[in-house]
Formats: sequence, C-alpha cells, structure tokens
Amino acid sequence: METALFYILAALAVLSALLVVANPFSRNPVTSAMFLVLTMVSLTGLFVLLHAFFLAAVQILVYAGAVMVLFLFVIMLLDLKEEERRRVRWTGLAAGLISVGTILTIFVLRLGEFEAGASAAPTLEGQTPELGRLLFERYLLPLEIVGVLLLVAMVGVVLLSKKELK
Repeated sequence: METALFYILAALAVLSALLVVANPFSRNPVTSAMFLVLTMVSLTGLFVLLHAFFLAAVQILVYAGAVMVLFLFVIMLLDLKEEERRRVRWTGLAAGLISVGTILTIFVLRLGEFEAGASAAPTLEGQTPELGRLLFERYLLPLEIVGVLLLVAMVGVVLLSKKELK
C-alpha cells in the first residue's frame, strides 16, 4: 500500500510541478499558483510516508500557507497587461536551459554513484527537539538571513506595486 501511495503522490507532485511552469489549460498565473499548492501538498504526503511528520507540518503551514499567500499577493499586485506585452528574451531562455541541463547532469551523476543496496531512509525518526536545537544553534545566522531576505522582498514588492501619484 505504501509503495502504491508513494508512486501516486510522486506522479502527482511531478505532474503538478510541470503544470506550474507549462500550463496548457490557462495562462493565468493564479492557476499556476494553485498547481504549486498541489505540488506542496503532494510533497507533504511524501514526507508523511517517510515518517517526517515535522517536515510535513512545516510544509503545510509555512510553504502551502504563508509563502503561497505571499505569492498570491505578488501576483495580484503585478500589472499583468504589461507582462503580456513583454517579448521573450533569448539570453534568459538560454541561461535557464543551461541551468536545467547542469542540474540534471549533476542529478544523473549522483544517481549513478548511489549503491543499489544502500538505504536512503533517515536514521532519526521523530526527533523534533534535536532538529530545533540544530536549527537554532548551528544554523541561526542563515535562518535570520532568510527571514530578513523575505522581509526585504515583501517591502520591495509593496514599493514596486505602488501607483505613482501625478
């Protein structure tokens, strides 16, 4: 049962992630954001299958909740008519394809190094206090930097979306 559920959730996550980027049904960015929520919920199911309940809860609360609300505010504040008039920049497209190719190459090389009999299961199960202690003792500075970066991004979006008074 777990194996079938894993394949269903993994296929749903990959399919909805593809629909975030290349959605043939709608060009509306809100539709892509909803597919992103579906991707995050599918990943939450995969975390539950791995018995990583803390990560599953954080995935739902932080990403599917708070971050998606922030994304939707950004989408609503953007001037979509101006974005539709933009032309495709071929240099940006080429850089994106090179980036995806590089990531796929690294993934395939790492996958080839993985031993067939080795277990990829986590060694600690349900050790949330240790995870919190590690996060707030060893990784406190990166955590604070990410928080400040998100705050600056929100302030930047608000400032960019303000209409100029004439």
